[in-house]
Amino acid sequence: MAVAWIGNREALIEHAAAHAASLLSSSRCPVFSFDTDIDGTRAAIALAERAGAAYDHADGAALARETALFTDKGAMTVAPGETRRRADVVVIVGELPRIHHGLVGELAGTVPDLSTGNQRAFFVVGPNGMSVPPLNGGRKATQLSCGQASLAATLAALRAQYKGRRTSQPVSNFNDFAKALAAAHFPVFLFSGHAAEGLALEMLQGLIADLNRKSRASSLYLPASENGWGSALASAWMTGFPLRTGFARGLPEFDPWRCDVERMIAAGEADLHLRISAATAQLQKKRARMALIVLTKTEKPVAGAAVTMAIGEAGVDHDAVVYSSRTGSLRSIDAQADSQLPSAATIIRLIATHAFAEALPC
Repeated sequence: MAVAWIGNREALIEHAAAHAASLLSSSRCPVFSFDTDIDGTRAAIALAERAGAAYDHADGAALARETALFTDKGAMTVAPGETRRRADVVVIVGELPRIHHGLVGELAGTVPDLSTGNQRAFFVVGPNGMSVPPLNGGRKATQLSCGQASLAATLAALRAQYKGRRTSQPVSNFNDFAKALAAAHFPVFLFSGHAAEGLALEMLQGLIADLNRKSRASSLYLPASENGWGSALASAWMTGFPLRTGFARGLPEFDPWRCDVERMIAAGEADLHLRISAATAQLQKKRARMALIVLTKTEKPVAGAAVTMAIGEAGVDHDAVVYSSRTGSLRSIDAQADSQLPSAATIIRLIATHAFAEALPC
């Protein structure tokens, strides 16, 4: 099975890595985007430092909103384990990524330590018709909405009504929500940047701060991408900054606008794009003069790529360390089966050896 291509031609993996290294060495403004495990992230950032590249998550918009909440505003959060044990009122804020629906179902099927009854109360905040994770036992969450108003507007109205202020449109089922909060020992709000704009995330934290003036409440952060949040953490311990950081001037510089890789490509600022993701995805339309290097799990070359190199999937083709939202920390996962496909970190280190005649730090 072929694992590397230069253009549309099959090539030895060493030759493809050497060609990718040549393109990277001649680039004046390279950008990296990746969706990979912790080892792949560490290797990509180390290579970006040597190449003077900017780097971002492969689907960075949602992750950037989540990052901005913590870097600009701050948030009151708890661990998933504490939510499972303590939360007697669970409020789902906006649409959650499908990867977290299992956790919501698990919460619906268990009883918290602090509950005075035999089950948790569930509410969902957002416009009518939004997707809601299924609850065990055929239960339904009580909808809190202002018709088709946005999530941010609904949260603003909810916060205003809780403070006893007038709103242009009342929140549906607010009285049920107020009664549940009055009887609750520990309400927890589940949120993600998946379908929530930055203003909505800030408004949610304002509501939680209001609740804590009289009782206690918190939130559980469920990232839009587990790999993305793992990469953000790895970037923070390596450079001091989250994703959307660049090394154009030799030192790491965090700039969520300037180092937005998708924006840089669309504006024609980048002359080389290294994309690292085991999942195949629709690539952003590249500029005519921009070289494209793709590391993905594939059996054929990617259209328009100068170099395509096949990599394995973390936890499927090779052992890996990844971020787990179930535990709120990193965890190791074993490969599901033997595979000859190399990991993203292995290929990145091979490219670095050809480009800079020295290996990346382990």
